[in-house]
Amino acid sequence: MLVGYMRVSKADGSQATDLQRDALVEAGVDPEQLYEDQASGKRDDRPGLDACLRALRAGDTLIVWKLDRLGRNLTHLVETVNKLNARGVGFKVLTGQGASIDTATANGRLMFAFFAALAEFERELIVERTQAGLASARARGRHGGRPFKMTAAKLRLAQAAMGKPETKVAELCAELGITRQTLYRHVTPDGQIRPDGERLLSRRNKTA
Repeated sequence: MLVGYMRVSKADGSQATDLQRDALVEAGVDPEQLYEDQASGKRDDRPGLDACLRALRAGDTLIVWKLDRLGRNLTHLVETVNKLNARGVGFKVLTGQGASIDTATANGRLMFAFFAALAEFERELIVERTQAGLASARARGRHGGRPFKMTAAKLRLAQAAMGKPETKVAELCAELGITRQTLYRHVTPDGQIRPDGERLLSRRNKTA
C-alpha cells in the first residue's frame, strides 16, 4: 500500500498542501491514506507524521513530495528512513533534491546511502566542533562554579554532545556552566532542540 505524508510550515492558512496532495494522488496514493501536518519541520510534535509512521506496515511505501517534508534535518531523515527499512517499509521521494530516492530500487538505495554518508559526515564535524569548544572552555578555567544562562553557542554545543551516547550529562553541564535543569529545558536527551531552545535561537537571529 502507498501512504503519503504532506507538510506545510505555517498553520495560518497562508500555505496549502494542494500541490503536494495532487502530486501524491497522481503517484497512486489513495486520498484516504494521506497524512499531513501544519508545522515547522524543526518541531518535534508533528501528530500527522506520528500517525503516519504508526499506520505503516511491512510492504507499504511512504511517499513524500520533497525530501524536506519529512525530516527535521539530515540526521533525523536518515534515522527515520532506516527505521522504516528495518520494518520492511519502502520510501520514495517524488521531486526536488531527493527525487532519485526510492528504496525499492537499487539506484534509490544507493542514493539514500549517499545521504546517510553525508549525515555521518555532518555528525563528525559537529563532534569535532564540540570537542574544540569544550577544550577551549577548559583552557579558560571553566570547570563549573556558578551556573550561567544558556546561550545560542552553548545550545549548539549541547545539542551536538547530547546526540552522542558517550556524553556524560554532569560533565557537559559543568563544562558549559549550566544546570542539568537548564540543559534539559533546551535540549532533549538525544540532542533535539526543545521549544525553549528554538525560542532562544529565534531571539538570537532577530538581533543578529
